[in-house]
Amino acid sequence: MASAQVPAAIPEREALREARRVVVKIGSRLLAEDPGMIGRLCGEVAGLRRRGVEVLVVTSGAIALGMARLGWQRRPAELPRLQAAAAVGQGQLMMRYDAALSSHGLVLAQVLLTHDDVRHRGRYLAARHALLSMLAAGAVPVINENDTVSAAEIKFGDNDRLAALCTSLVEADLLVILTDVLGLHSGDPKTGAPLIPLVRDIDEEGAAAVAGGAGSQLGTGGMASKVQAARVAGRFGVPTVVTSGRLEAPVLAVLDGQDRGTLFLPRQGRLQSRKHWIAYALKPKGKLTVDEGAWKALRQGGKSLLPSGVREVEGHFDAGEPVSVAGPGGEEFARGLCGYDADAVRRIAGKKTSELEAILGYKEMDEVIHRDDLVLL
Repeated sequence: MASAQVPAAIPEREALREARRVVVKIGSRLLAEDPGMIGRLCGEVAGLRRRGVEVLVVTSGAIALGMARLGWQRRPAELPRLQAAAAVGQGQLMMRYDAALSSHGLVLAQVLLTHDDVRHRGRYLAARHALLSMLAAGAVPVINENDTVSAAEIKFGDNDRLAALCTSLVEADLLVILTDVLGLHSGDPKTGAPLIPLVRDIDEEGAAAVAGGAGSQLGTGGMASKVQAARVAGRFGVPTVVTSGRLEAPVLAVLDGQDRGTLFLPRQGRLQSRKHWIAYALKPKGKLTVDEGAWKALRQGGKSLLPSGVREVEGHFDAGEPVSVAGPGGEEFARGLCGYDADAVRRIAGKKTSELEAILGYKEMDEVIHRDDLVLL
């Protein structure tokens, strides 16, 4: 393993010890050049799980593995050929993760996403609850872009951005991006440019200006995409660490507060950022009026809104779209993302959760609005 550069201690890293849900992204180049990388990463995942830390892995590597299996030396530019390589390599990639996780008694949960799954509210909500259910069941989600079916207009562009968006999906506490350099440098690291250990403001400090372009024939990213991912995660209030995957136990070291790589701090705290997004950035498509019991449970108990507490439904909205929540007197006191469309909520209003499947013919979730998707005004 490479030895770590150790800059002056950074107090802000101590807060990373408190992270309890972490998204870890690992790139194609690391996986292609080091056959043991997946095994070591899964060993770290097992160690974190023993500490009570939930981990989601965003992985590249399917196209690279497919290229090797097909005998292709260079990454193709044509989308159909990239899709073919992904189809060949995806199964092999997941087999490696499954074997590595199984050796530690852990269960793999394969997840393939496209950008539509994030930008479409209903699919975003479905993906969110699916991922949270995997974590609750004790599985380890291993996420990749669904390159086999992704068209150019719905691609994330690179898995760094996918990882950043996943931090919002699951309300992660930290994003760790493992790459083949020590972190963000003030210039070309090959010329001895020093590592930048801490970035408080990506734009003002000019970190994006010193980032390079795509770095290899295997991947689509580079330091520029990692800085952009840190910017996206920061909008959700999530800090990002970019560090070398070639160091010994890099993820564990980051969560131990060690000075590894570059720490990008968000401008706002996660809760404030998410509350602002739901409460003010989204225009409610409808209104739910709740009874006194639900009003008290939401305001005082931090509970989810169950169907039994809904008394009136106004407007037309799809699952995952924002709605206003009013108390018995009609005054708005909360906003949230509704788990069902308006017609479904009208049918289940006042009913018990045990009755939902019989009434609707399906049951997406027990709650009309999950507490994680609800903001008190």
